[in-house]
Amino acid sequence: MKKRLRAWQLAGFVFTGVLGVLLHFLFDWSGQNLAVAPFAAVNESIWEHMKLLFFPMLVFALAQRRVMRDNKSFWCIKLIGILLGTLLIPVLYYTIRGISGVSPDWVNIIIFFVAVAIAYWVETWIFSKNLVTCKAPGVAQLTLLLIAFVFVIMTFAPPHIPLFEDPGSGTYGYVKYTVYEK
Repeated sequence: MKKRLRAWQLAGFVFTGVLGVLLHFLFDWSGQNLAVAPFAAVNESIWEHMKLLFFPMLVFALAQRRVMRDNKSFWCIKLIGILLGTLLIPVLYYTIRGISGVSPDWVNIIIFFVAVAIAYWVETWIFSKNLVTCKAPGVAQLTLLLIAFVFVIMTFAPPHIPLFEDPGSGTYGYVKYTVYEK
């Protein structure tokens, strides 16, 4: 069981890493398609980078749930892992930026993969030690859906605070860029 769990969690790490990287570019690759905007990064803000971890981990959890259907604490543990990974991105970013004054792209990429790795490691640890007894898996599922809804809404109507600001363009959230030819 533990070997199978580790294999699934490693697969989750790889899936989340690969899909997260693809989602980073998908919005531009799609010609800034409105249908892609809720799930892909629409700019370089920290908020949009948090989506790159959240949605792939959620999708993987839906697939993994079919295999781990006997684990009654599954959704509570997944909620912990997804929240941890998602929140680690701004914590690590602002900590590093606060210490060094800069956060180059290569550091941001490392932050993403460290957050994904820690999230899956913590989930694996909780699963293997049976540390969580989930009394309300429906509440955990509802919480994940609510967070997904907030990510979608904040893509189109973000508050004008640094977490949501694209440091390169100074824009917030979804902005349809139009290229005019002469």
